[in-house]
Amino acid sequence: MVSKILHFTQDDLSDIALKVMALAKGMGATDSELEVSVATGTSVSVRMESLEAIELHNDKTISIIVYFDKRRGISTTSDFTDQALQLCVEAACQIAKYTSEDQAFGLADSNLFAKDIRDLDLFVPCNYGQEQMIEKALECESNALSYNAKIMNSEGAQLNTSQSMFIYANSAGFIGGFPSSMHSLSCSVVASDDSGMQRDYSYTAARSLDNLKSAKVIGQESAERALKRLGPQKINTGRFPVIFEAPIATSIISSLAASISGGNLFRETSFLLNSMDKKVASNILTISEDPLLLGGHASTCFDDDGVKVEPRIVIDRGYLQGYFLSSYSARRLGMETTGNAGGAHNLIVSSSENDFNALVKQMDTGLIVTELLGHGLNMVTGDYSRGVVGFWVEHGNIKHAVEEITIAGNMKEMLLNIITIGKDTYLNGSKYTGSILIDGMTVASNS
Repeated sequence: MVSKILHFTQDDLSDIALKVMALAKGMGATDSELEVSVATGTSVSVRMESLEAIELHNDKTISIIVYFDKRRGISTTSDFTDQALQLCVEAACQIAKYTSEDQAFGLADSNLFAKDIRDLDLFVPCNYGQEQMIEKALECESNALSYNAKIMNSEGAQLNTSQSMFIYANSAGFIGGFPSSMHSLSCSVVASDDSGMQRDYSYTAARSLDNLKSAKVIGQESAERALKRLGPQKINTGRFPVIFEAPIATSIISSLAASISGGNLFRETSFLLNSMDKKVASNILTISEDPLLLGGHASTCFDDDGVKVEPRIVIDRGYLQGYFLSSYSARRLGMETTGNAGGAHNLIVSSSENDFNALVKQMDTGLIVTELLGHGLNMVTGDYSRGVVGFWVEHGNIKHAVEEITIAGNMKEMLLNIITIGKDTYLNGSKYTGSILIDGMTVASNS
């Protein structure tokens, strides 16, 4: 059965792409590339056991890049009529004529284009009607509200479903694309007692509805997390080990990925410049990239340049084995593309056999971080400072919640000071990591 989204098939998008590239060639462009995409989705929100909103999302976009030798112009439109496409290409060509030359501009080497575009199990459309979606969201929130008498209020539960389709094509002969889907369920509630009110949430996301955590589990998890945050207490300022809970630990992996990505490297705005084959992290840290992971959040057979992608090791027991480079950034660096135009694909962090409780026992005394506040990483120096919320641990036991806390360190030292990575792998995004225990961070109370 041929998949259709907003009445478009893959062949329809391919026809549009070929038409646009022909227009660009007719206007004198030496090369061109584009992405044409369509997407649709539904969001259902409930609050305090009543329907709050149903939102329908429809979107279609085409973005065209034209090259006049080493000059480049970009234009975008959401109108797929012949007249609009003509005007879009004309705009891109006009822009190109007034931009400066850049010797790194241009399409990827055609020898690197993907030949095998396989099914990676990324498209499992929602089979729920709106009534079923409402029932699922209400069930989720009901399980949270009924969990404990201290759950006094709710910020609501939300079920989101979306499906999309795209085609990437260029004048060197590459054309390819595929449909995909993403679904999520979340719930956020407020707990209250004599110490005040605290909120927290739980969330699940997957390509298939069948792979989401159940409405009952998400509802109860959100209630449990809110209840645990009640009664926050002060702590003393000092230097302590810190556990980044798995959802928060993804930010450490994201910062590491950014520091070894082409844009920051050729601009020399990374704290890990010239680090290839050097030790950049603890022996504990091994990160693999698997673009072909079935059902993965960032799975694909080719990058945004059409370049073939393959599984590889990026960090091997602390040693940097590879950067994240597009064709453009690779040329700026005098290197070869790694197939990462558009970013990293499914970073999988190797874990120990320790569960979260084992990490807490191993830490003995220190801080668990469950929420980050503000943006506090200097990408050039690696200096790191964030406001956090979490729990204080003494002698391997969680004692009480904490808030208005600041943690500080340097990302280079933090990576080298990783002690253990738990097996509680976070599955809701493209950074698959467990909780990370880091030694020796400055922990300061603002209370």
